[in-house]
Amino acid sequence: MRALYFDCFAGVSGDMLIGALIDLGVDLDALSNQLSSLGLSAYQVKAERVKRSGIAAVKFNVEVDEGKQPSRKLADISEIINRAELSAQVKARSIQIFERLAEAEAQVHGSTRERVHFHEVGAVDSIIDTVGAMIGLDMLGVDRFFASPLRLGHGLVQTQHGLMPVPAPATAELVRGVPVYAGEIEGEFVTPTGAAIVTTLCEEFGPLPEMEITRLGYGAGSRDPKGFPNALRIVMGDVSASTAKVENESLHQNDSVMVVETNIDDMNPQAYGFVMERAFALGALDVFIIAAQMKKARPGTLLTVLCEPAKTDSIIDMLLRETTTLGVRYYESKRRLLERAIETVETEYGSVRMKVARAGDRTLHFLPEYDDCARLAAEHEKPVIEVQSAAIAAYRERMKRSAPNGEFKE
Repeated sequence: MRALYFDCFAGVSGDMLIGALIDLGVDLDALSNQLSSLGLSAYQVKAERVKRSGIAAVKFNVEVDEGKQPSRKLADISEIINRAELSAQVKARSIQIFERLAEAEAQVHGSTRERVHFHEVGAVDSIIDTVGAMIGLDMLGVDRFFASPLRLGHGLVQTQHGLMPVPAPATAELVRGVPVYAGEIEGEFVTPTGAAIVTTLCEEFGPLPEMEITRLGYGAGSRDPKGFPNALRIVMGDVSASTAKVENESLHQNDSVMVVETNIDDMNPQAYGFVMERAFALGALDVFIIAAQMKKARPGTLLTVLCEPAKTDSIIDMLLRETTTLGVRYYESKRRLLERAIETVETEYGSVRMKVARAGDRTLHFLPEYDDCARLAAEHEKPVIEVQSAAIAAYRERMKRSAPNGEFKE
């Protein structure tokens, strides 16, 4: 199971993160091509090799043409992301990060996340940093994220609102509940964008977890203080079997899920795709629609969202705001889960993640991750079904090699 560890000994920002991803192997041209689908203009992305206290790193820059940046709200940024030709996961993660930024800004300014105006984090460079980081992580096929405690810095930082204390108020809101420290060097080391990214993605903050390290990447910060390596280090590897086992055991149980649903017969069908993406961005476990015959013989739709109990209120608020419904139903439902895991196999086309379901020592299902297969099919100009077949064959062969007498239960 592929994992990333953000080693934030010098803090974290969006440009540092993308620089480290490029150092890990993300292709800048492929990244730029996907970013172009955002439809933003008057900017260029560049990357160069630099050193920070003797450590080789990649400095990523977004060069924006001079001119006043428009003031954007959350809805404006969400629209930009949703209309882009990006994977569903990239869109969902990017919007989730901007939603957390909006909530933090709203808390600071005594407003709501829908009404708050972004300034620095709504500019072209911040949108490119955030979405670009999510594209890079998607290219690497990472399943789990961890981070060290965050070095925040101290002192004052200049913003469009004037001088602000470090950490900036929005950053301070975003790192609530996360282990942090100031460090001895004055200055801002964690930006709001960097804080939003790592606190949205990471499941744990602490020492490097048990993993088999495969690659390391360094993303340089803008400053180069004497005697201090101002860079973000990203450690990529495969989490240990014991770590994966703990995750699988937590999934092999009976538990509860919330069902939120509503019947709709008067909404433009084009809106359903947007609503589904918004639900996933809020953490929905699944979203589906079923054709329904409603009163007055009207054809309609039953829209259903499955989510964890803690996500119920945000899902309901979104449905009431983004659809034409006048009300929703919600209730708790029991479910039983198989042991599930994400494993990676190597094929002649590249690495593919496999979704594996087990019951005890019996493997019931294994399927390749479609996004991985589609990406590799495009890179090698092969049919996607050919890449899928190669992944299935590779996983089946692995199971045969690891089973007694070359046989395995399926």
